[in-house]
Amino acid sequence: MSSELVEKVFAKAVQTGAAMLASPVTDTLKRVDSKGVITETVSRAGLWGAQTPQVFRRDWLEEAYKLPDASSATDDCMLIERLGHKVSVVESSRVNLKITTREDLQIAAQLLTLNKKKSPLDFF
Repeated sequence: MSSELVEKVFAKAVQTGAAMLASPVTDTLKRVDSKGVITETVSRAGLWGAQTPQVFRRDWLEEAYKLPDASSATDDCMLIERLGHKVSVVESSRVNLKITTREDLQIAAQLLTLNKKKSPLDFF
């Protein structure tokens, strides 16, 4: 991730109160039933993959973490949305990997190894 993207998302959050980096979804998305059968191909139109950083007004974030269902949120944006606030999106790149699972971490480590850079930040 570039420092330019970090500056953009912080500037947008200062302007709007809440912002995050994201990239348009490029995967073909399938809805699957409990038996493992595809029931629908979901349109990618308007779908974006959430990334980090996610930046918010401090008072909004503190209030959001006091919500009774805060632990069920999959990211901080979801909490801010539950309060009724809008979150702005700053377009990023899929190169800005979001590390959510152990597998994501393994992929990032492999990319860094292949790239043979000294610092993770050098990769971006």
